[in-house]
Amino acid sequence: MSKSISHQYDYIIVGAGSAGCVLANRLTENPDNKVLILETGGSDKSIFIQMPTALSIPMNTKKYAWQFETQAEPHLDNRRMHCPRGKVLGGSSSINGMVYVRGHARDFDEWQQHGAKDWNYAHCLPYFKKAETWSFGGNVYRGDSGPLGVNNGNEMKNPLYQAFIDAGVDAGYLATADYNASQQEGFGPMHMTVKNGVRWSTANAYLRPAMKRDNLTVVTHALVHNVIMLGKTAVGVRYERKGQMQDVMCNKEVVLSAGSIGSPHILQLSGIGNKQTLEDAGIEPVHHLPGVGQNLQDHLEFYFQFKCLKPISLNGKLDPLNKLFIGTRWILNKSGLGATNHFESCGFIRSKPGLEWPDLQYHFLPAAMRYDGKEAFAGHGFQVHIGHNKPKSRGAVTVVSKDAKVAPQIQFNYLSHQDDIEGFRACVRLTREIINQPALDEYRGEEIQPGLAVQTDEQIDAFVRSAVESAYHPSCSCKMGEDDMAVVDSETKVHGIKGLRVVDSSIFPTIPNGNLNSPTIMVAERAADIILGNKLLAPSLAKVTVANDWQQQQRQQAPKRSVS
Repeated sequence: MSKSISHQYDYIIVGAGSAGCVLANRLTENPDNKVLILETGGSDKSIFIQMPTALSIPMNTKKYAWQFETQAEPHLDNRRMHCPRGKVLGGSSSINGMVYVRGHARDFDEWQQHGAKDWNYAHCLPYFKKAETWSFGGNVYRGDSGPLGVNNGNEMKNPLYQAFIDAGVDAGYLATADYNASQQEGFGPMHMTVKNGVRWSTANAYLRPAMKRDNLTVVTHALVHNVIMLGKTAVGVRYERKGQMQDVMCNKEVVLSAGSIGSPHILQLSGIGNKQTLEDAGIEPVHHLPGVGQNLQDHLEFYFQFKCLKPISLNGKLDPLNKLFIGTRWILNKSGLGATNHFESCGFIRSKPGLEWPDLQYHFLPAAMRYDGKEAFAGHGFQVHIGHNKPKSRGAVTVVSKDAKVAPQIQFNYLSHQDDIEGFRACVRLTREIINQPALDEYRGEEIQPGLAVQTDEQIDAFVRSAVESAYHPSCSCKMGEDDMAVVDSETKVHGIKGLRVVDSSIFPTIPNGNLNSPTIMVAERAADIILGNKLLAPSLAKVTVANDWQQQQRQQAPKRSVS
């Protein structure tokens, strides 16, 4: 295979995803910076990417996503779990569900406790604000002039959305007008990265404007093989495109933004990682860094499904004629059911008393269907996606070959910690309590899944093992901190290596209580200022609502309806 050496850049960004597109935009704001961004995938100009309702298609398409699978997961009946990652401009922000959740303030305070200096909520909130334009206007918590358009879809026109919120309140939980502001806990409208009816990926929000600048070069269909090292200094990147190997060099830094599977894999392919792991894969070690690929975390969820007594669910819109009508309306004016991800109401609650912030998350969908877009049964229904969002189980991403085309081994060890098992027991019992409240009486029919026969701990555990799916939030595999297993420092520099950073969800020390696109974008916004040596935005003094035992006692004492 032939090889050529390309001209130099100041910065090389590997991966045009949720973080990489942000960096490409911010680093090229200075016309003196010459930036190259490499992406293995291609164009995102597909109706199936840009139309929000079509979200299940790109996620399950090889053209747009790495269709990774885990090893057999021993605590999930040895199932191999689907782990798609974006392989297209915009990365996973072009294939995800577009749900916009920052996480609880304490999630970021937790990062600082794990050694990520100045990555607490006070320091992160200004960058959340910098990134977004919230459709209802800016305030102390929300931004009004950022690239990322955020709204709440079709504003809950289907009555099932509000009925779910009301059921949560009936059960004694809090209501929240904006879970991304002062109070995450409670039930309320859900937000999404959609602008003018179009998926507002980081490709649309950040990369496309930056591509108009002469100092940005975007190369697609480029498979990165490794970072080029000179001793313990990163000096460039080797990649393959159209069968030709190319070496491209940089004057300043290489930044890996290939995601929580790709970034640790590329580090390992470059000889950076656990020495024994590298040698086992036939890779010559350059730098022993045992945390690379470790600390892997993800969210699991399952669908709680019910039949609907009224013919108002989206199950009545899944036939070919209705899909044609929805698609045509979207093509003509970017409105209607094609312009939303359909997750327009949600909830965040605690699985047990004594927790300081929520650890369970609900996405409500006014349909009973699978993630691949197929209906679950004949007739009308609705479902809630529920998961335990602060798992203690830990896994790893492990290189197995020096050939970059060979996927790494992925093992999450889902539900290997007893606390995670108990968290999912709470998911079943608390969800039944919520759905059986008066607000849903006129809509709620038979419980389809799990089914009322699932009651005991043993029955719930068996159901969960067989039914849970990934929420597609792999993270934390190159964690930020200063301990022996940390991969990057608080400035996102790889420990022990000059000229190399990692900026994406892999550097999270712990996984937040929510979807990961928003915090990934925030991390990239803040990292860009760090890389450029800009003065960082001043920490916020905005207050947040933290749970206390009184609130939990109020919930426990509230009138509630049990399941018969």
